[in-house]
Amino acid sequence: MEQLLIGSFLSAMATGAGALPILFFKTVTHRWRDILLAFTAGIMVAAATFSLIPQAMENGSIIVICLGVLTGTLTLTVLESFIPHIDLEHTRVNISMDSQALLILSAITLHNIPEGLSVGVSYSSEQTGLGGLVAFAIGLQNAPEGFLVALFLINQQVSRLKAFLLATMTGAVEIVSALIGYYLTSVVGGLVPYGLSFAAGAMLYIVYKELIPESHGDGHARSATFSFIIGLLVMIGMVQQFG
Repeated sequence: MEQLLIGSFLSAMATGAGALPILFFKTVTHRWRDILLAFTAGIMVAAATFSLIPQAMENGSIIVICLGVLTGTLTLTVLESFIPHIDLEHTRVNISMDSQALLILSAITLHNIPEGLSVGVSYSSEQTGLGGLVAFAIGLQNAPEGFLVALFLINQQVSRLKAFLLATMTGAVEIVSALIGYYLTSVVGGLVPYGLSFAAGAMLYIVYKELIPESHGDGHARSATFSFIIGLLVMIGMVQQFG
């Protein structure tokens, strides 16, 4: 339980860590943003395919894996249908600042729920180190997300300190959802392979739907591709070392 609390807290607070630079500057080059997003995508793909799914296969059948992955993917699809995705840097929606800021914060917070579940489920697994690896992967994904949310809020005339605090708060929901995921799979042991594969599906959805397209949208596809591969190899090395 102590490791779960520490891992989920650090993963969630990575959102605030990513937003921290916004207190000092409010711009970042597209090139570095794309490289960071692609690196994160590589980390998450490796975590899903070399940690979560193999561990789920040890405890369940291929049917369980397929159901879990598809459920994770469909869950995020349904969530996005209620609160649509908005490009944080190229928004042209003609609504008031308060309403638009609330929409962005709600969307990011909603997306963080399955990420927290992923961390909690991973800590409930019997595989040593899996929870820490997944928390690390989710934390890396949260950092650029926190920066972009804070950047958007500043562009909407929100003060830098308030933008930082609001961005940090969007990650706090992961702590609660991590605890929920942990307790559900701990009480009902048969849910562990479903939970792990669900987490894998949710992570792969985020990678393919959000991170990869956004990292290739500004003419830096080659740099992003190399960054993705490096992130993949880094996470594979961590899985081999600590998994």
